[in-house]
Amino acid sequence: MAKTRASLYQKYSLLIFRIFLSLIFVVAGSKHVFQSHAVTRRLMNIEIGELLGSYLPPQLLVISSGISMVLAGIALILGYRTQKAAWVLILILIPITITVQTQGMHTLGPLFKNIGLLGGLIYFSANGSCSYSIDHKFQLQNA
Repeated sequence: MAKTRASLYQKYSLLIFRIFLSLIFVVAGSKHVFQSHAVTRRLMNIEIGELLGSYLPPQLLVISSGISMVLAGIALILGYRTQKAAWVLILILIPITITVQTQGMHTLGPLFKNIGLLGGLIYFSANGSCSYSIDHKFQLQNA
C-alpha cells in the first residue's frame, strides 16, 4: 500500500514539475512575441546584442525565439514529444543565458535561475514526460 501511494505521489510530482517548468517558457515566450519592442531594446543594450543585430534583425530573433518558446512550452505541458520539446528549449535557453544573463553581478540571480531551468530541461530531455502525458498515452517516447 505504501509503495503504491509513493508511486502515485511520484507520478503527480513529475506532472506538476513538467507543468511548472513549462509555464516559465510559455510566459517568457509570450512576452517575446507581444512585447517584442521591449525585449529587443533590452537585447540591443548589451554588447553581444549589437553584434547579433548586425547579422540578423533583432526583432526577428526575439519574435522567433518567443514563438519557439511558446510552442515547445505547450508541447512540454502536454507531454507531447517531450524530449524534443525539452531540447528545443535547451537550445534557446543556452544562448539567452550566455548573452543576457552574464552581464555582471546584477544578473547573477537570473543566471542561476536559468541554470536551474536547464537542469529541469535536461531531466525531461533524458527521461521523457513519464506518466500523464500524450507521449505516455500513445507511447511516443523516442519516436
